[in-house]
Amino acid sequence: MKTTDTPPAPAADRVPVSTVTVPGGKTEKSSEGSVLNVFSHGVLIIWAILVVMPLLWAVMASFKTDDSILSTPWSLPDKLHFENWSRAWSQAHMSDYFFNTIVVVGGSLIGTLLLGSMAAYVLARFDFPGNRFLYFLFIGGMSFPIILALVPLFFVMNNMGLLNTVHGLILVYIAYSLPFTVFFLTSFFRTLPTSVAEAAMLDGASHTRTFFQVMLPMAKPGLISVGIFNFLGQWNQYMLPTVLNTEPDHRVLSQGLVELATSQGYKGDWSGLFAGLVMAMLPVLAAYIVFQRQVVAGLTAGAVK
Repeated sequence: MKTTDTPPAPAADRVPVSTVTVPGGKTEKSSEGSVLNVFSHGVLIIWAILVVMPLLWAVMASFKTDDSILSTPWSLPDKLHFENWSRAWSQAHMSDYFFNTIVVVGGSLIGTLLLGSMAAYVLARFDFPGNRFLYFLFIGGMSFPIILALVPLFFVMNNMGLLNTVHGLILVYIAYSLPFTVFFLTSFFRTLPTSVAEAAMLDGASHTRTFFQVMLPMAKPGLISVGIFNFLGQWNQYMLPTVLNTEPDHRVLSQGLVELATSQGYKGDWSGLFAGLVMAMLPVLAAYIVFQRQVVAGLTAGAVK
């Protein structure tokens, strides 16, 4: 028996499903979306106020006198008292603390990015026995509380002669930051195209040259992102230098701020304390403002292959 196919309906009679709308549905969705937008924007505004207001108040207090800070804490300064900043910079030795912090954080940041990128590249690009074990070993270092390692770390540093030294503190900062750096950059190197590295190898480039001249420049967004995170963590680090860096000449900013707060006693040099606090805060804000777009680009670049 011969069957005949039903002729297709004319194009004018066919209505796409996507164009069919439920009566009143559009208005309901738009109203729900507007309510959600208002709620989300309200939460963001409240969060911004909670974050920005303490920073602005600290900046205002750094330009006020001690009497005006205690009597009218929420008022603007009558004039800008820059002597607070000069007193904190010279008399409170904030300049020495600032220099020590730059040396320690700069050296540890360079070492962390160099060693972390090399380890992450090997774990991401090469298959060898123990690859996954080493990767999960680095991840396990992220979950290990640093407070549990302070006592054995103190004795290890003391036996090696690295206690109360700048280079010893740099090595500890590098070891402290490597797990997160390797975890972050391993995922980032896996998203980079392998064809570029293979083309470099075919042209006669060694593994070292391929890494430093081809792959490392391609990983610049990821390096900037993880570098900012490490900079924030190392700049604000207080526990490690307090235990491993008891020499007064080698103190960093976090130790200097605590020393400034405790040494004033009943004198109450609040204006100098706020000036030192803003000094320690400005490099972090400047680094994030300058590299804000690079941080976002690095985080989003690793999400899409």
